Formats: sequence, structure tokens, C-alpha cells
Amino acid sequence: MGPCGELRYPSYPEANGTWRFPGIGEFQCYDKYMRASLEAAAMAAGHEEWGRGGPHDAGEYKQMPDETGFFRHDGTWSTEYGRFFLEWYSGMLLEHGDRVLAAAEAVFGGTGATLSAKVAGIHWHYGTRSHAAELTAGYYNTRHRDGYAPIARMLAKRGAVLNFTCMEMKDEQQPQHANCSPEQLVRQVKAAASAAGVELAGENALERYDEAAFSQVMSTARGAGLAAFTYLRMNKTLFDGDNWRQFVSFVRGMADGGTRPALPRCDTGHSDLYVGFLDAAKERKAPEAEGAATATAVAL
Repeated sequence: MGPCGELRYPSYPEANGTWRFPGIGEFQCYDKYMRASLEAAAMAAGHEEWGRGGPHDAGEYKQMPDETGFFRHDGTWSTEYGRFFLEWYSGMLLEHGDRVLAAAEAVFGGTGATLSAKVAGIHWHYGTRSHAAELTAGYYNTRHRDGYAPIARMLAKRGAVLNFTCMEMKDEQQPQHANCSPEQLVRQVKAAASAAGVELAGENALERYDEAAFSQVMSTARGAGLAAFTYLRMNKTLFDGDNWRQFVSFVRGMADGGTRPALPRCDTGHSDLYVGFLDAAKERKAPEAEGAATATAVAL
């Protein structure tokens, strides 16, 4: 779909320090194909002058909304021109997503495979009127407009699952100057998916191994009925210290619908600190081992 597999423009590239959190990012509409499309859309709207390039006052990657003419409180984003541009810009992203899903349907249709599309959890500047970082990424979501409902409807048309990130984040954990609200954002996306009749899946945006993050995911899962959850990520750190015990508890809680049963602090007594399928595997192997022992005794 786009960067990191997500349906979005590459508006906040971290490579080489181009962008830094919580920068607003930049619109990605300056290659010859996007410029030609914008020009045609402006002509159709009866404003040829709107098609001569993207916004001139939208700032740079690392800036904050109030430092720009476009994204400030009552900036260009809320004008007739701003609404035209953002409709076109977000519409181009939706068309791209629909084309990718149509191609995937052509390949996987009839196989029983379920398609899902990743949507980025751009939570910084969510507390402002313009939602600048979401706008540059292609999500026309502002204080007065739901930008995720059109995405959910597009996915519904293709029978795809909406896979959303930042499920582990809490508002209180974010820096105040960034106006973040991952919890409100997740609630908005949940509502958009529900209204469109689309299944919701999720994943964590950052590597987390702590109980607070796992509990936040399970809290979201209880309210949303997640179709699936992708955990980032399995590596050496997951098996360090107390991380594995927390992860096993998390997996069991998700399997039980978002509840979190307590697990013992250690596994010296062969407690339940292993994944459930190992129980069944042990039970299957026990009769085989007994049979092998009997055969060995007879042979002797």
C-alpha cells in the first residue's frame, strides 16, 4: 500500500534525519503525474490557478503546525482552496488503495485468504484543529471531518480487514507539546470500521514488552473485538528477563477475549509459562514414549 506496507504517502521519512517526531511532514504531490492530476482536478473545479502546484505555505518536515500558514488554527486548510486540495490529495490515496486491493483480489480471490490493509496510527497533532501530520500522510481527518470513514468504506467494498497501529499507546505517555492522542484516534478508527461493517485488526507501533502496553492492547481488544493482532516483535529482547512471562500472559489474555489471568512469577514447578499447544504436544508424545519403552524391554 505504501511505506511500511501502510496506506499512506511517504510524508515523514526518517532516513538521514529528513523528518523528526513530532514534525508535520510534507505533502507528496510534486512528481509529474501528481502535478498533472492536480492540474486536471483544478480545471474541472473551475480554478485553473489551484493546479499550479501544492500549497506554498505548508512548511517543512520538522516544523510544527503553528509555524505554517496552512496548518495553523485557522489556516489555509480550512479555506475553499484547502478543502479542494485535501479532497484531491486524499482521494488519490484512496484510488491507489483500491487499485492495490483490486489486484490482490484478482490473485487471492477464491482461495479462502483474507485480505487486510494497514493504516498508519498518526497520533501526533491529533489534538489540534488541522491534524497536520495526518493531512500530509493523505488522511483528510480534521476537527470537523472524519478522514477514516472513506478509508473504511473503501476496504468494505473489497472485503478487506482494516489493520490499525498504535494499539498499545496511551495519551498520558506522550509528550504534551506534540498534542498526541493515540487513544482517541483508535476510538475514531474503531467507530469508522464499525459503521462501514469492516473487521478491525491491530498491531503495536513500537516495540513494547511491558505489562502496561499489553494491558492497553487487551483493553482495546475487549471493546473492538479485534479480528487479529500482529505483535512487534519477536527477537532476543522478548526472551529477556520478565518479558517472556508478560508476553505469555498477554497471548493467553487475548485468546480469552481480552482478560488477563495472573501467571506465577517463576516456572520452577513446570507451571503454565509455556504456550498452550505444548501441553497437547506433550500429551501426544506420552503414549508414544510408553510404547517405545515397552518395545525396548521386550527386545532385551
